[in-house]
Amino acid sequence: MSKIGKISINIPEKVKVVLSGNIINVEGPLGKKSMNIDLNMFDLNIKDGKDITIKPKQINKDSKRLWGMNRSLINNAIIGSSTGYEKTLELVGVGYRAALKGKQLNLQLGFSHDINFDIPEGVKILVEKQTIVKVSGSDKQQVGMVVSQIKSFRPPEPYKGKGIREAGQYILRKEGKKK
Repeated sequence: MSKIGKISINIPEKVKVVLSGNIINVEGPLGKKSMNIDLNMFDLNIKDGKDITIKPKQINKDSKRLWGMNRSLINNAIIGSSTGYEKTLELVGVGYRAALKGKQLNLQLGFSHDINFDIPEGVKILVEKQTIVKVSGSDKQQVGMVVSQIKSFRPPEPYKGKGIREAGQYILRKEGKKK
């Protein structure tokens, strides 16, 4: 039995969830998301537009694996369309800066050149200070992917901790050379 799959999903008042065929459409104030669900494997019940439950028709190895994942994907779509997702990045290092230039994020990360990152559709990037960047959007996977791409330009190094890190991320620090 799936621990996550058994939990029912609450739908906020602002969000509409409609099942048409195999496609579930989630529409809220922050955006729309449509997902494909295998109705041959799962029963999807929407109760009065306030609650969703998902149960497998037959419990076997494949349905156990996919039960919790499908429930999480539907829940992430509902949360994303109602409140959205946000991640904060910190630039740690002397001279490390970020700035917005139109639809590009300009990063100065100690290289001989600036890095211009094109902001994809559906993602908002805010530069609060020059060293704090907030990435937000309605799709959890897309927000995480953008954050991962930005972090890959200068991952945090273990000796001084310089680089791009998420807020609250723990960096394993190493001791330098000894005499």
